[in-house]
Amino acid sequence: MSKNFIFSSESVGEGHPDKVSDFISDSVLDACLQQDPKSRVACETLVKSNCVFLAGEITTNAKLNYEEIVRDAIREIGYVNDDDIFHADKVFVSNILTAQSSDIAQGVDAAEAEGKDTSEQGAGDQGIMFGYACKQTPELMPAPVMFAHRLLREMAHQRKEVGIPWLRPDVKSQVALEYVDGQPVAIKNVVISTQHAADVDHATIKEFCIEEVIRKTLPAELLTDSTEFLINPTGKFVIGGPQGDAGLPGRKIIVDTYGGYARHGGGAFSGKDPSKVDRSAAYFTRWVAKNIVAAGLAEACELEVAYAIGHPYPTSIHVDTFGTGVAPDTAISEAAQKVFSFKPADIVSQLDLLRPIYRESTNYGHFAKENLPWESTAKADELKAAL
Repeated sequence: MSKNFIFSSESVGEGHPDKVSDFISDSVLDACLQQDPKSRVACETLVKSNCVFLAGEITTNAKLNYEEIVRDAIREIGYVNDDDIFHADKVFVSNILTAQSSDIAQGVDAAEAEGKDTSEQGAGDQGIMFGYACKQTPELMPAPVMFAHRLLREMAHQRKEVGIPWLRPDVKSQVALEYVDGQPVAIKNVVISTQHAADVDHATIKEFCIEEVIRKTLPAELLTDSTEFLINPTGKFVIGGPQGDAGLPGRKIIVDTYGGYARHGGGAFSGKDPSKVDRSAAYFTRWVAKNIVAAGLAEACELEVAYAIGHPYPTSIHVDTFGTGVAPDTAISEAAQKVFSFKPADIVSQLDLLRPIYRESTNYGHFAKENLPWESTAKADELKAAL
């Protein structure tokens, strides 16, 4: 890969229809885990116009009011305005959730079963997961996606805490960052498309986004005289959210991870309990990669693991430091396997994942939030010693 290039990443706000679906699904998951940590949850949510449909499989001892969970989640996002077709108090909620398949359950359960090789807990599905970390930002994340998330966090702050009356929940951002010799040197352009009330003019929106959000959020040294600002490029964005487009979970997996800067295994996160390695192993590989970089063993690290459904061990583990490692990648991989257990059951216990923490992860990326356990760098010294 050339060391001189321009790379773009995007983010979407909590009011984007796909993120609305993600947040409702994770709200259901957290409600299940709050009452029953052993809940098995695969909750899908479809939102469109003034309708919400819950589907998927849940096996739990929790006693839940699903409609109340849905309305509370929508209210927290901010769909409470009189001009919202999709409104927390007015949507129609349909629930077609069923129990988890017994065939899947026997593969995941820590128990013997006919045709199963071991009595250990296995992976909830086959698949590959990637984790990544690098030194581009204090969060050890790629800069383009972190900048895009920062913009939308500020947009949410302006809408909810500051109380800008014409802002609405559906919003997207995109940042193009120029690299020279592998280092970020300038922001080439910034895109913000925000839903708004019908009575605000485009000039007001543009000035607000540039002066109150972009210039106060992005590094001043990277904003140049030639940086281009593209604010609501269509000129109008009144019809948004589930009124303007259907939403489903898992359609923003690149936003959820590394903004395309690192690879993605393909599995989505939201609505899934941690027996699903799509979610838990993606968090785990981020944890391992971040500790490798935090330990000073590499400037950047990508970790891939693969699993088979019902099997308690990974089928492969691969570490790539892109030539930045202080030792061969194989040696770093061996050190990681001494410090961390890659078994699905151990991933859950090491990160203490059977608790209601998932609504905190849903929006603005599932990584780089200090309060989430897979962002801890407490294993860095142990990794250095193991190497």
